[in-house]
Amino acid sequence: MTTKKNLTFNINGKNIKIEVEPRRTLLEVIRDDLQLTGTKEGCSNGNCGACTVIVDDLTVNTCCILALEVQGAKITTIEGFNDGTKLHPIQSSFIENGGLQCGICTPGLILSTHQLLQSNPNPSEHEIRYALAGNLCRCTGYDKIILSVQKVIENLN
Repeated sequence: MTTKKNLTFNINGKNIKIEVEPRRTLLEVIRDDLQLTGTKEGCSNGNCGACTVIVDDLTVNTCCILALEVQGAKITTIEGFNDGTKLHPIQSSFIENGGLQCGICTPGLILSTHQLLQSNPNPSEHEIRYALAGNLCRCTGYDKIILSVQKVIENLN
């Protein structure tokens, strides 16, 4: 029998207090307990980036960390990425430039793009590709993803 532990954190601006089994991943808590299904389960081993969220200003693969590791953290999922009334410019650029198809990788790519632009507002194509290397896409072939990032940079500058 596993004893549940108390976990408190902030997700998308909302303070959460929940009991979790120590073996549960952050991905399981986000999707199953909090019903925030924008965070996708892809590989379950940290290789695809579909489960990427922002934890305390760092992108993380939620399938690779235990929920208890985010005690006291500030987390942003794709559901909390915009203000709820309109799309973020990164989201709009992915739509306008065909940087998404099936949508499995899109939330992780958008959050990874955001973190890249926070640290480097004018990255080169090489820097974009490097920053997004942890996010696999099986549909687009990456050219339209890179174009989407480049177009949002043009529009923001």
